[in-house]
Amino acid sequence: MESDDLFVNVNKHIDAADERLVQLRDFFFKEFSTKAEFFVKVPGRVNLIGEHVDYSGFPVCPMALSQNILLAVATSPNNDDIIHLKNMQSKYKSFKCSIDHIKIELPKPGTYPGWHNYFLCGVKGILDYIHKMGDYPRKGFLVAVSGNIPPAAGLSSSSALVCSAALTTAFLYDLPLNKTLLATLSASSEHYIGTQGGGMDQAIAFLAKKGCAQYIEFNPVRATPIQLPPDAVFVIANSLAEANKAATSDFNKRVVECRIATKLLAKFTDRPWQDIEKLGQLQSEVLDVELEEFEALIKKHLTKDVYTKDELMSIFHIHEKEFEEKMLTPNTKDEKEFKLKQRALHVIQEAIRVEHFRHVTDNADDDDEEDAIDQMSELMKRSHKSLRNLYECSHENLEELIKISKEFGVGARLTGAGWGGCIVALTDSITTCDRYIATLNECYYDLMPQAKHLEFDQICFATEPQNGAEIFIAEFS
Repeated sequence: MESDDLFVNVNKHIDAADERLVQLRDFFFKEFSTKAEFFVKVPGRVNLIGEHVDYSGFPVCPMALSQNILLAVATSPNNDDIIHLKNMQSKYKSFKCSIDHIKIELPKPGTYPGWHNYFLCGVKGILDYIHKMGDYPRKGFLVAVSGNIPPAAGLSSSSALVCSAALTTAFLYDLPLNKTLLATLSASSEHYIGTQGGGMDQAIAFLAKKGCAQYIEFNPVRATPIQLPPDAVFVIANSLAEANKAATSDFNKRVVECRIATKLLAKFTDRPWQDIEKLGQLQSEVLDVELEEFEALIKKHLTKDVYTKDELMSIFHIHEKEFEEKMLTPNTKDEKEFKLKQRALHVIQEAIRVEHFRHVTDNADDDDEEDAIDQMSELMKRSHKSLRNLYECSHENLEELIKISKEFGVGARLTGAGWGGCIVALTDSITTCDRYIATLNECYYDLMPQAKHLEFDQICFATEPQNGAEIFIAEFS
């Protein structure tokens, strides 16, 4: 039976008080001289704990934000097969192409992908899935985009655009709007842009529920609500250092190092390493050991701080071409050194922290809520320390925000891939939250020239869990 738990919600009512939707409706009509037939909303997300573990197969604890991607959509009145894209932000150029000639342009080193490429990832992922089931009619469509998720800030702006495109295409082509299927397809679709993510962003985009975070597991994707302590208030602070995962090889190199660590551990424990890709798969399915026991195996077998490419080829008894095909990605094929021990230890220790975090939230009640928040804060602090020291994905701006947070007395950590972007901090009341935000403004943002040209409530704000992706098809009322 179709229910909101399994399928994306299709709303019959649009609130005319929603200013962004009204503005998007009017923009769409101005640009295309026709009315939008439906609207799509996909939220950004903040990951509370569980960073850089989803692509290794371990659970995460994100929640959806109020910031989102909005689309206004209509089928092409010309009955052509052209996708027409317009963005309300003038810095993003308009784009169009045939659905039969979708070309996703990978970014050159040090550059960001064109915004439309993320949209095309979502369209292509759904069309490729439909094509496997047979031929399909060619439907062109018109799309106007409005987004208020800060770009390159670790809040999933790119993935939200991919997911919104996938949901739009699925709805246009009458594909059943199953949340887990759409999350899975969206995750694989984003690989077209060259980023080897693990699926967290797409899962929370579709599976989020208002009022709670989600404990998300993979293979298969499933979500369990996490009730946060009532007085817990999460604050997101943007470091204003932008970091796009597809613009450099940093993110993919971490994925590669985890993959190589998995295969090396499998070989050292006499398991068939060729077909084992993820640390989570090796731990739970192949070795069938507890997380702490797996951590001990990492420390026992991965003894070197740095492994060279030549050394690894010798251990695996393979030539360079096979090593690159089995282990690397196109933008990491020139890498010569790999930090396997550090990356694997972060992943397994972070997976342990996620389980502790969930245990704390599951057992928090009115009598020990303060203690629960203290424990959650401490886990977030340890998570950031590991991301800085073992995963090496922090940034000087992030470290300054963490320093201010520590001096104020709240637990905080980078959220998202890192190398810039945002931190997430946990405060114990609205009053503490307000004082903390004021402190960040005084000690950080007032000293950042670029912050003076931005809306403060868009770069530093308290947040609470929101719903996942939705479709609106009715007239405004």
